[in-house]
Amino acid sequence: MRRVCVFCGSAVGARPDYARDAEALGRAIAARGLGLVFGGGAVGLMGVVSRAVQTAGGAVTGIIPHGLVMREAGNRDLADLRVVASMHERKAIMAEMSDGFVVLPGGYGTLEEAVEALTWLQLGIHRKPVVFIDTLGFWRHQMAMLDHMVDEGLLKPDMRAMAMLAPDPEAALDALARFIPPAVPRWLLPGEA
Repeated sequence: MRRVCVFCGSAVGARPDYARDAEALGRAIAARGLGLVFGGGAVGLMGVVSRAVQTAGGAVTGIIPHGLVMREAGNRDLADLRVVASMHERKAIMAEMSDGFVVLPGGYGTLEEAVEALTWLQLGIHRKPVVFIDTLGFWRHQMAMLDHMVDEGLLKPDMRAMAMLAPDPEAALDALARFIPPAVPRWLLPGEA
């Protein structure tokens, strides 16, 4: 494990605990000698986690679409801010550069990125762990939905287990380190995702 991709909100949310865990995650990433790969934003939880890694002396790589930079949402203080053409390109580069994914609270974008990382794991496109940090039970309802999918025969139990849940940043990074990828065939060839 060399770099961790973090998916999180472009807002800080209604509770200070979200920013607290984002900051703690950033510090923990740097303390373990890992680099951060993230969406490149200066705002919200994205800004909190990236500043925490930087302040602790860690390496940070931001990947952001040109349109968001034009709206001044990009973190221009980063030594490694990569501006790309589209959200699709952004996600592909983030996945390629990282060795695992940690998901903090967020909205549609965060949820979509996390589900796509899980889908790519299920399809054998990558073999990287996905861990949700359950700050104040934030992801509890999402995990219940995944359990419902299993109950309804729409998600296999072994694939459900790939959406890991951790109570805090340190436990999330420990889960990444312990991860053993599932034995799944590669359903798609490179470039088909």
